[in-house]
Amino acid sequence: MPSLDLVSRDRRRLSLGEAPIDYLLVRRRGRRGVGLKVDETGLTVNAPATMPLARIEALVRESERWVLRKIAEWSARQVPKIEWIEGARLPYLGGGINLRISTGPRAMAQLREGNLHVVVRSNGAADVKRAVVGWYKRVAQEYLAMRARELARAAGLALPHVRISPALARWGSCNARREVRLAWRLMKAPREMIDYVICHELAHIRQMNHSSAFWAEVERQCPDYRRLRDRLFATDHLYRSF
Repeated sequence: MPSLDLVSRDRRRLSLGEAPIDYLLVRRRGRRGVGLKVDETGLTVNAPATMPLARIEALVRESERWVLRKIAEWSARQVPKIEWIEGARLPYLGGGINLRISTGPRAMAQLREGNLHVVVRSNGAADVKRAVVGWYKRVAQEYLAMRARELARAAGLALPHVRISPALARWGSCNARREVRLAWRLMKAPREMIDYVICHELAHIRQMNHSSAFWAEVERQCPDYRRLRDRLFATDHLYRSF
């Protein structure tokens, strides 16, 4: 397999449509073609180390409509801003809970009747956020591990080792040692979408790839996975709010 050693990463600008577009040019040794990616950070162009810039940008312009459409889609998927104040609405299992803040000598957080009661030493935003995130991580460890065990049993799989991940852009992963990592931010998503992510990772226990056999295993565990996968892609920005 050819080496894909990184050569350079440069911020550049070119004109697409009627406006200039900033993009990240990543050059790698051993790469043969030009690849385009658009995400929340903007346009990234992966290219061979020795390809002339004019050729690279000509290839980008050939995909102008696709690039502009993807940039527009991502612009519409802005991550909502959370205000760390009394009464703020926080996402939880596809719904919402209200933030209630009080001060005290010992920090803690507890969910009661749809309200997340947070006690902090001061009501500064950083302290409140720290307490809230800590609570999400604790409930994620309990809930996600429980669902992974239940879904593994239903699929006839050995129970995985579940770890909670701080990842922001990757909802889950699985390795050959049956270690499943799940992002704590999944606790903001609806339960059925959480189950899809878990089934996706459990399917890797049998198929450590993304082959047709892998997707058949995902469908066996989660028959409605296509709808849930599309829904997660369309709404996952809502779960990255903090």
